Amino acid sequence: MVFSSVIFLFRFLPIFMICYYLVPRRMKNFILFVGSLFFYAWGEPVYVMLMLFSTLCDYVHGRLIERYRGKRKATAFLISSIVINLLLLGWFKYADFLIQTVNGLAGTDFPLLNLPLPIGISFYTFQTMSYTIDVYRGEAKVQKNILDFGVFVTMFPQLIAGPIVKYRQVEKDLHERQIKAENISYGAKRFVTGLAKKVLLANNIGALWSEISVMDYGEISVLTAWIGILAYAFQIYFDFSGYSDMAIGLGACLGFTFPENFNYPYISASVTEFWRRWHMTLSGWFREYVYIPLGGNRKGLGRQLLNILIVWLLTGIWHGAGVNFLFWGIWYAFFLILEKLFLKKVFEVLPRSFGWVYTCLVVLLGWVFFTVETPEGIAGFLRAMFGLNGAALFDRKSLYLGREYFIFFIILAFFATPVVKYIADRLERSRTGYCLALYRFGEKVIPAVLLCLSIAYIVDASYNPFLYFRF
Repeated sequence: MVFSSVIFLFRFLPIFMICYYLVPRRMKNFILFVGSLFFYAWGEPVYVMLMLFSTLCDYVHGRLIERYRGKRKATAFLISSIVINLLLLGWFKYADFLIQTVNGLAGTDFPLLNLPLPIGISFYTFQTMSYTIDVYRGEAKVQKNILDFGVFVTMFPQLIAGPIVKYRQVEKDLHERQIKAENISYGAKRFVTGLAKKVLLANNIGALWSEISVMDYGEISVLTAWIGILAYAFQIYFDFSGYSDMAIGLGACLGFTFPENFNYPYISASVTEFWRRWHMTLSGWFREYVYIPLGGNRKGLGRQLLNILIVWLLTGIWHGAGVNFLFWGIWYAFFLILEKLFLKKVFEVLPRSFGWVYTCLVVLLGWVFFTVETPEGIAGFLRAMFGLNGAALFDRKSLYLGREYFIFFIILAFFATPVVKYIADRLERSRTGYCLALYRFGEKVIPAVLLCLSIAYIVDASYNPFLYFRF
């Protein structure tokens, strides 16, 4: 079940919200827990047991770590928790990849397991691991109520694709949250904004990338290749940031405050800045639980560069069991290391536009590694982008696509910047009656229009993928 579906918007969500708001405060966690399990079980009823096992496992480990705090047993239980979580993630996500690798290198013929990937396992595994680590560090209080801990793990708004929420970020909300009208209003508008990003922007430009991605890379023109990867760049941004907006909005309606996950990454003037704006909760997780424990930048430049490489190898592997994700992680590690060494200082003395162009090129080329699954496909598409496949710079197909999608690309680029937010903030803070009235009018009318357009599209359209399901 995805948020941008009829079954979620018109069946699950209304029934769940009515039950959630009608029950007394002490029952809300129970309703949220049951509703979240039902949401997850809609697509994968078998894997509910896996999620419940993960919940029980880390709940028990948290209690044991607290019980033996300061003793070697606490460290042993922390290691046990991490190992179990990583084994679960590795078994379901990487087992077939490892079997294929062994078969390819050793010439063996071990059969593949063909295990379906449990939806959201990468996200809730990281969340539960952060809980036991924080309890061990003394940065979070141990949760003694298993129902409350279960709500933290299974909470459906951010279950499938984040944002990745640390336990200490919602610890207070689990016990003391209040349902306020202003929070519900904000949450509803944030949800509608995300829904519009997903179905009106991401889905429509995604159809273009779907068309180009199945073409023969040895024959497509340079312009077609660049139009395709630009389409994918906008698709994945509006798809994923739209989902994060919907998750944050639903959280607000339920009384929770989830961390932001995107901050207009395509305006970045360096790769370092890009990763401070893109999927911020994942970057923050790796920084806090991998990069800093490895030594961060405290043990000299050489060790720092090695730590960056390790983190980005793991980041690439986290996204999927494919060699393309490994290439993608190495690609970003390379440029982040260059920026640490000298490149960022070079761009600091140049106009910001130089850094922006460089970052856009790095990111667009990086999306090729991310979305094209085979080394042969990656090489073929990169050759097409730089005219090394023998095809023309442009052809009738590329000119047609450019003409048909030109205005839409302008719209996508506009909404990928903070211009709308800047205008809204200026109108809201304005002391002029006309400006304030315009802001209040837009605040009420625009979400209603976006909701109607989004629903109309969902009911009518058949193309409604969600890219981060596979992670």
